Amino acid sequence: MLRWLNLLLALAMIAFAAVQYNDPDWALWVAYYGVPAFWALVAGLRHRLLQRLQWRGALWTCVAGWIGLVYYHWPAMPQFWRKDVWWQEETAREGMGLMIALGVLLVALFTAYRKR
Repeated sequence: MLRWLNLLLALAMIAFAAVQYNDPDWALWVAYYGVPAFWALVAGLRHRLLQRLQWRGALWTCVAGWIGLVYYHWPAMPQFWRKDVWWQEETAREGMGLMIALGVLLVALFTAYRKR
């Protein structure tokens, strides 16, 4: 079950990265979505790698980094989750995208400890 969830989340993150092609800072956002996609693929296809201390430490480092990114990119406008707000405000979409990316990393981290 977790394998398929991680693979589905990896595909979602790859799709998020793919739609960044017309963004002026596309490379940054491809990385922001590509790293969680990588970890979801590892958790879905090679979960035993996550039993190694170095891999788990790298995953924890990414989780901490994405917590910092979510904090930094947290949308400043009130009720940013409403469609009429995020449809107009790119910063709201970016912040919510990072929240989703952090969620993907947390699922991969959960998988690392669940598959023991």
